[in-house]
Amino acid sequence: MDKQELLRLYNLPLDELLKRSSEFLSNNVELCSLANAKNGHCSQNCKYCAQSSHYLTDIEEYPLISIDKVVNSAREAEKNGAIRFGIITSGKSPDENAFEKILEYISEVNKRTSIRTCASLGILSDEQAKKLAEAGLKRYHHNINTAESYYPEICTTHSWQDRLNTCKFVKKYGMELCCGVILGMGETVEQRIEMALELSVIGPESIPINILVPIPKTPFETYNDKIDDENVLRTLAVFKIVNPKAILRFCGGRMRISEKTQEIALKTCVEGILTGNLLTTTGKTSEEDIKTIEKLAKNLVKI
Repeated sequence: MDKQELLRLYNLPLDELLKRSSEFLSNNVELCSLANAKNGHCSQNCKYCAQSSHYLTDIEEYPLISIDKVVNSAREAEKNGAIRFGIITSGKSPDENAFEKILEYISEVNKRTSIRTCASLGILSDEQAKKLAEAGLKRYHHNINTAESYYPEICTTHSWQDRLNTCKFVKKYGMELCCGVILGMGETVEQRIEMALELSVIGPESIPINILVPIPKTPFETYNDKIDDENVLRTLAVFKIVNPKAILRFCGGRMRISEKTQEIALKTCVEGILTGNLLTTTGKTSEEDIKTIEKLAKNLVKI
């Protein structure tokens, strides 16, 4: 499908659009969870981010946490029904010392739990991607965040192409790729369609959908009204139609849309949920998410 055809689909009556996207949906929902292993002190100027050192936000900053804390978080996630566990660090890229410790995280989680390891460490080199694969990392998360045409409005300290290169390294070394977007940063409908098409070329196994949570003291702190529930659903439906084999995953910001809208999405286009606390915001507990999955008569994927 080309951009014009997708624009036509986007503007169909909502029920018709959602019916089309639901044709590509399984009855399964999988949960994942994360450990925020390093917070703050990021050199990049992404306008949405509380962790950027360019903005004086009120987050707690801390260096890499201990291996035991990471493993305990993974065990807790597994106990609460998650099948994947992400190790997340702030910063453009991990330095050599940090990277070696992160490799230990991955190795220990793989040894001491059955959960599938993921990581989100920023922009990777070819060599770093190779070492992550050798350490047994199952999946790497690295969002494109927005359309290439809009990226200079979001960040100027690295490029959209830098992000794409990391995605290519991940695939080169046989890891699965989790690559998605943040909605509501001022992008147009056309640019949301561009994101869907760009992701179809990249080919991730998982597409995390974030909805901007405006953080005080960031450039986007007033962006509360840049997207609404209906346009979230329309965007999700188009993403699913264009990327039928990928799992669309609710991630940060879903609490900005209503419970009803979340349930409609799970019935028509979303098959994954990042559950529990997120990076600098909060989500739902795994218990709440499991209740919703049961209410909708969906199958919870288990390890």
